Amino acid sequence: MSEKLKVGILGGTGMVGQRFIALLENHPWFEVTTIAASPRSAGKTYEDAVGERWKMDTPMPEAVKNIKVMNVNEVEAVASQVDFVFSAVDMSKDEIKKIEEEYAKTETPVVSNNSAHRWTPDVPMMVPEINPEHVAVIEAQKKRLGTKRGFIAVKPNCSIQSYAPVLTAWKEFEPYEVVATTYQAISGAGKTFKDWPEMVGNIIPYIGGEEEKSEKEPLRLWGEVKDGEIVPATSPVITCQCIRVPVLNGHTAAVFVKFKKKPTKEQLIEKLTSFSGEPQALKLPSAPKQFIQYMEEDNRPQVTLDVDYENGMGISVGRLREDTVYDWKFVGLSHNTVRGAAGGAVLCAELLKAKGFITKK
Repeated sequence: MSEKLKVGILGGTGMVGQRFIALLENHPWFEVTTIAASPRSAGKTYEDAVGERWKMDTPMPEAVKNIKVMNVNEVEAVASQVDFVFSAVDMSKDEIKKIEEEYAKTETPVVSNNSAHRWTPDVPMMVPEINPEHVAVIEAQKKRLGTKRGFIAVKPNCSIQSYAPVLTAWKEFEPYEVVATTYQAISGAGKTFKDWPEMVGNIIPYIGGEEEKSEKEPLRLWGEVKDGEIVPATSPVITCQCIRVPVLNGHTAAVFVKFKKKPTKEQLIEKLTSFSGEPQALKLPSAPKQFIQYMEEDNRPQVTLDVDYENGMGISVGRLREDTVYDWKFVGLSHNTVRGAAGGAVLCAELLKAKGFITKK
């Protein structure tokens, strides 16, 4: 056990915090040794602090039940116990920015699920299959923070995972205009149907801040590192509508694309199924073997059948066909709390460990 890196979960009692804990059970490289949450949970065992609010399908791991929850605001105390932390704290954006930097300044790397630092120019925002080279910006960030090993890395919004990987696979055909409508699960709001009965049989045509994230964040993924910061790409132009639907897990996207070059259907499918990146080459523990699967059936991908593809770390695509207004259209599906949240962050941490950025203290 001692060989594993010691991990702390900041915001460990919330839904994403719980997903981190579930995903890290029996992880070959990382072991959850510390859980921090709000002062009201501090001092209780994790089992007591969560109580009836455990929202995962799998039972709470035995190994964490008796961990005493620490106060997330006691940064030095928490940081002294761990090699690095995952952040899923529920605070205002400014408070998150501040506390994540405080942890980084204790020489503790922070891999965050939060949006607060996604546009901090020297913080890498990664989907490891798409932009692993953005780790290069960490050196500039450490200079700014005055640290040797402490830094922050983040993952992007859950909504973009159903189409950004697809557009990346098609890059050589030069997509330049994209229309996407996302149909987003309620777990994206940290809720279950028990917490949010108004969502049963309902659709809400608004998710605060989501459309801007869905339009802009892919451009940062496709950006380049220049002079110690990430300069976002300027193309393709993406416009989105984000709709909350009565589904527990799984974000679906209906997407229309215009290309400068004119690919065939066979070329597009081949690019999807052959697409892989550093996580696959490095055989990272959480990496899907097949990142994107293409489904030929007219009625796939479906949430109930396909959301757990590759343990929730893969993307499922179907219904690729020519369009009368745009060139091509398709439907994508991803697991919003695995690939789109905690799982994506765990994969980022695995990449950072493999590249020597996260080590034992």
